[in-house]
Amino acid sequence: MTSYGAIARALGSPRGARMVGWAMNHCPDGLPAHRVVNRAGVLTGAIHFVPGEEMRRRLEEEGVTFVDDITVDMREHFWDPADDPRVDEFYQFVES
Repeated sequence: MTSYGAIARALGSPRGARMVGWAMNHCPDGLPAHRVVNRAGVLTGAIHFVPGEEMRRRLEEEGVTFVDDITVDMREHFWDPADDPRVDEFYQFVES
């Protein structure tokens, strides 16, 4: 699990969370977009999954736990791409 802001920071645009969300709306199917939430862990992208519970269902299948109906337990599941040793590999997609 990560957040739109964490992706933006890892890409060098710390104020670009909305742009990350916008870009994700235009990505092809197959992108694991269900693993990206807002900074509080809320399933803000759930409106793009039909039915609306699909985002949560996918996360639960992957073992993700929630603190309430729409909020991921970010203390347990947060991944910061900027701290990942493979962060340089992410840039190849940006530069393409």
